Amino acid sequence: MSHSVMSPGVDALLEQARAGVRRLTPHETVQAAGRGALVVDTRTDLQRREQGELPGVLVIDRTVLEWRLDPASAWRIPEATGYDLEVVVVCRQGYSSSLAAASLRVLGLHRATDMVGGVEAWRAAGLPMSDHPADVRH
Repeated sequence: MSHSVMSPGVDALLEQARAGVRRLTPHETVQAAGRGALVVDTRTDLQRREQGELPGVLVIDRTVLEWRLDPASAWRIPEATGYDLEVVVVCRQGYSSSLAAASLRVLGLHRATDMVGGVEAWRAAGLPMSDHPADVRH
């Protein structure tokens, strides 16, 4: 017997996560990185093997993202220097990155956003991929 739970659904969750947020295009993400933004790739190992690595990003698994980027966390990365940090989350297609960025904003990282279209859009824009091993943070 299934329980009937009224859910707004994932599309509504996504819409809420993106409300009032300026998401960045791949080219704007490159500019953000140039001014010191932390660009964080949350794709899985498999997705990164299939699509390739992005240059100059930190790879942080989605399951530990909040702990690594919260400046108050004992498990933070050294780059998590304060709540004013500009963070751009990148995923495969730009969906889970929106939810991840929303979670970071709830945490207090008020400048967190994500990249429209994910790595698929990055590649479609003809931006360079990296031929170096990724900077993976566990």
